[in-house]
Amino acid sequence: MIRPARREDAGGIAAIWNHVIRETTQTFTTAEKDPRALAEQIIAQPCFVAEAAGVVVGFVIYGQFRSGPGYAHTVEHSIHVAQGARGAGLGRALMAAAEAHARAAAIHSIIAGVAGENAGGAAFHAALGYREIARLPEVGWKFGRWHDLVLMQKML
Repeated sequence: MIRPARREDAGGIAAIWNHVIRETTQTFTTAEKDPRALAEQIIAQPCFVAEAAGVVVGFVIYGQFRSGPGYAHTVEHSIHVAQGARGAGLGRALMAAAEAHARAAAIHSIIAGVAGENAGGAAFHAALGYREIARLPEVGWKFGRWHDLVLMQKML
């Protein structure tokens, strides 16, 4: 089931996100998400969760791409699905919910920042109609090495 996130989902979202932070280069941050702070973020920004048997198994959250009124109609999203829940279409369903919400909010375009070595993430977004618009070489540092960031965009 895909639904809007609630405060009480913060622990489940944090568990998924923190695994990604600790174990992968899908995000370049090394600062884990605090569930209390995440609960506030969930209320402040559009966020949807995938729930299975009462457990959060995926999420998507988006917010303004850059600060300032000129960027008010462009957003950037983060999406993660728990390892054991991948391949069941939850990512597509989460993105459909986020994109529908963004369209209703008069958002013009949505950005995905994908790690250069995350071929699966790039393919996932390409299958949803995102196209690569920029490749930023060696802008992320994690696990003792530099990483490229690929920006992908979809016009809504």
